[in-house]
Amino acid sequence: MIIGHDGSPSRVRALATALAGMAAIALVAPEVVAAHNLSTTYQSRLPLAVYLAGAAATVALSFVFVLVRDVRAERPPPLTSGHLPPAIIRYGLRTVGLVAWGWIIVQGILGGSSDAEVATLFTWVFGWVGVAMVSALIGPAWQWLDPFSTLHDLGAAVIHRFGIESWQSAEYPSRLGRWPAAVGFVVIVWLELVLETGPQTMFIFVAGYTVLTLALMAQFGRDAWRSQGETFTVWFRLLGRLAPYALVDEEGRVQRRGFASGLLTPRFTTADVVIIALGVASILFDGLSQTQIWLDWFGLPGLPGESLLLLGFLGIVVGAAIGVTRAVGVPATAAGLLPIAAGYLIAHYLTYLLIDGQRIVVAISDPFQRGWDVFGTAFYELSAGWIPAGLVWTVQLAAVVGGHMLGAWGGHVVATLDAPSGLSAGALRARQIPLALVMVALTTLTLWSLGQAIVVTPEDVAAAIRQALTVSRG
Repeated sequence: MIIGHDGSPSRVRALATALAGMAAIALVAPEVVAAHNLSTTYQSRLPLAVYLAGAAATVALSFVFVLVRDVRAERPPPLTSGHLPPAIIRYGLRTVGLVAWGWIIVQGILGGSSDAEVATLFTWVFGWVGVAMVSALIGPAWQWLDPFSTLHDLGAAVIHRFGIESWQSAEYPSRLGRWPAAVGFVVIVWLELVLETGPQTMFIFVAGYTVLTLALMAQFGRDAWRSQGETFTVWFRLLGRLAPYALVDEEGRVQRRGFASGLLTPRFTTADVVIIALGVASILFDGLSQTQIWLDWFGLPGLPGESLLLLGFLGIVVGAAIGVTRAVGVPATAAGLLPIAAGYLIAHYLTYLLIDGQRIVVAISDPFQRGWDVFGTAFYELSAGWIPAGLVWTVQLAAVVGGHMLGAWGGHVVATLDAPSGLSAGALRARQIPLALVMVALTTLTLWSLGQAIVVTPEDVAAAIRQALTVSRG
């Protein structure tokens, strides 16, 4: 239990209970929208057996290469300097994040149901997928996009303006580490993949998550809760280990560095490994659950059954990752799995972002779902015809295999850096075998799931879009 300064049970406990109540409400909410209905896949020009054998051989040989050649690298120097991005970028991103949050809240209060809804668009498409990709490939955009921090700062400014004395934040319990973020990750993945929340339910959760996050920021301090317990921030910062622009401090200073050099820094924890494994497992579960074989095995189990399948699958992958840490260590395991998570993210969800993200064109013409057509785009129809199928398939394959090869390099290098002194070369290679086996198994499995594709025609995509938008209206 978290105890407040006066010794009474903290407000945080009550808010957590309220959020649990919101979850119960969501279980009986009527609307259901598949989060990734438009995440289309494309068929390889090669037979599945040839494609899978070649890809599996590639990922396996990547480990053989780094182990036999004993590829090594030095740790990058600590991030000691940096600079703030231009004010137009910082305040521009803050404005975008706050407007997106406010847009969800206003639409939720006003009600309505149309193609212009933004709750799922901003939370899943542009947030959970889009910001994650930017965090991994460019830099810490969430540092300023984060609406919860902006709301906290605005609230603090108002309190200061009226001369109200602020209270002293409690010290964040070190024993909690990033485990609250790991628990939040499971909840978010369940919402995304199993409950498949519609706009009204999503509004309830955004409002509840906002209240809970602001309360915990007030309890432990904005920066402490962001860096340790707030799921979006923790996950995006982990992905940011790959980015060429690294976050130096909580003030938002950034420093340029070599791509993926952040994998070699020694600050990974067991909770980080669990969160990364959850990221890998959730994306893989989403892909596998859309295959025919999965349907033949499990059918349509309903909400309880699907929840158990998700938790069981997450548990297997997390258990495997924890097992690997016992052999090769926490930092090497995290460095090996993190690029795989980023590669899976791009491979599975790039088309989802490019196609479903077009709904913003509809939303700007009818921002309050009142039947407006301000810019003449309220009846815009989503299109996938401009995306070359061959290019998509190539990007998918390159993202998965490239992420795996980068993970093979990162895992081996960190394992070498952290190896006990006097350990022989043979023993060093042997202790990395469990990591290699897990990485090859996961990558081969996701390549197989991507290979279970149909040939997608423009008519197929149009039908899927119509079905998704029809369900969203219900």
